[in-house]
Amino acid sequence: MPGSSLQTSPQTLPGGAAFLLSQVGAHVAARFNECVAPLGLKPYHAGILSVLANKPGLTQQSLADLLGIFPSRLVALLDDLAKLKLIERRATPADRRTYALHLTKAGTEMWVKIGKQAGQMEEDICASLSAKERATLAELLTRIVTQQQITPGVHPGFRKLGSGSCDDEGSSKR
Repeated sequence: MPGSSLQTSPQTLPGGAAFLLSQVGAHVAARFNECVAPLGLKPYHAGILSVLANKPGLTQQSLADLLGIFPSRLVALLDDLAKLKLIERRATPADRRTYALHLTKAGTEMWVKIGKQAGQMEEDICASLSAKERATLAELLTRIVTQQQITPGVHPGFRKLGSGSCDDEGSSKR
């Protein structure tokens, strides 16, 4: 509970590393949602913008495969971003029925805003760690991501969007 005066030490914390990772992960996810909400986005929109900023020209099918989401679910999310003029679909020269996805100028500007918000949030969340400790934490978490075969740079929450009801997390309605 926030502001609790409960004194803890590593020996008195409930659970182990997995529980602590889950606890921090849930907290960070909620904070990120709060960061992007004023921008008119949901975290999954920000995730798509991030992927497209790093891999411009992905086809809709390739993006769906990378995110682990049904293509039909992805279309609704891409429609949201297209309506906001943050992405554009371009027919590919090899097959005009296939669309490559690109950030627009506004999409790139939004991605930069999201990055600044996320950077400020990370500074706040990791304030108790030195720069060296942050680097060590990032290295250790990267090893876990690799060992667990989690797609780097893709939030596992996308898979939930593609596996069933998306009333809360996956609805493209705001």
